[in-house]
Amino acid sequence: MYFQCNPDDSIDHWSDDRIWAGMHARVDSVDGTIFRKNIVGMHSYVSATLQYGRLFLAGDAAHIVPPTGAKGLNLAVADVRVLSRALAAFYEENRTDPLDAYSAMALRRIWHASHFSYWMTHVLHRLDDASAFERRLQVAELEHVTASRAAATAMAENYVGAVVV
Repeated sequence: MYFQCNPDDSIDHWSDDRIWAGMHARVDSVDGTIFRKNIVGMHSYVSATLQYGRLFLAGDAAHIVPPTGAKGLNLAVADVRVLSRALAAFYEENRTDPLDAYSAMALRRIWHASHFSYWMTHVLHRLDDASAFERRLQVAELEHVTASRAAATAMAENYVGAVVV
């Protein structure tokens, strides 16, 4: 779980009691032990290619997405799945085509998930530098997602990974 705060804030300002108050304001039946606290800036990164000669990138070495869209771990697992199959084809069948296709195949999926995470971040978080016009656009987007079955379905499919690219 995470809360939006100023990335320049100090973790010293976030006592366990303050965190639990924020959690209980959002979710009634949550309890547990806080064992780690961080303030992390939300940002994204995607490597231009996932292959440099015989070096293949996967997971956080290849891409970083903010936690808003809940895509980081799933993207990393998908990278490993595709890359492991490509490596198996190379070592078992002496085929290089799956390795040659890895970067393009993975990047298509990664860019799609990165766009979704970017969209979720900009819809669900108040951005300090947003103009009044941009804030109104944000509210309009939220209203659209909650009022339109098609928009809600598209968001849900992207969130759970039903849209395969």
